[in-house]
Amino acid sequence: MTYVVPAPAQTSVEVAGTGERFPVHRIYCVGRNYAAHAREMGMDPEREPPFFFSKPADSVVPNGAPVPYPPRTGNLHHEIELVVAIGTGGRDIPLASALSHVFGYAVGNDLTRRDLQFAAREKGQPWDVAKGFDRSAPVTAIRRAAEVGHPERGRIWIEVNGEIRQQADLSEMIWSVPEVVAELSTLFDLAPGDLIFTGTPAGVGPVQRGDSLVGGIDGLETLRTTIV
Repeated sequence: MTYVVPAPAQTSVEVAGTGERFPVHRIYCVGRNYAAHAREMGMDPEREPPFFFSKPADSVVPNGAPVPYPPRTGNLHHEIELVVAIGTGGRDIPLASALSHVFGYAVGNDLTRRDLQFAAREKGQPWDVAKGFDRSAPVTAIRRAAEVGHPERGRIWIEVNGEIRQQADLSEMIWSVPEVVAELSTLFDLAPGDLIFTGTPAGVGPVQRGDSLVGGIDGLETLRTTIV
């Protein structure tokens, strides 16, 4: 097949302990999935159906790679999250079998141009420019669910320049991983290669050029990012 312009490279994420790669199809993100974070964003944390937004697949940044401070913002925020890697696709997936569609888990950072997000929210506009910019999704290697199980609890945290900013437990998620997978599959045909960022706890805050970000979740890789 001949293309009229160069075809983009396939984005992929390392699979921990192997020489294999996980090809990224789509990136879905869950909004306000921790009550304390919903409150700090000025929202009601009641358990309403989750809402979703997305990032482009090529926004993925490998663990340890630098992230350039993005343009058109003066308020770039960190958001540490559990990332779910889908191994088997489906639509209208039953809650009882949702975890059977999960290949593994990683740690991600949903970098956000907060000033652009707030401006869009006030005008009722979409969040694309606030969330889906270049290199907005640092992510660790994926650990297979067959090795680590399906985390329901465990410390989730991030520090900036050695100072703890976010610290919570996965059990504080409003919507669990199987609930997120089942609900998302009513809106989209989930496919092998999809990543789901499952939401961030309270404590989000700004980062600057030169900052060192280190974050993790019990049982998974440690995510290390420098803003340049």
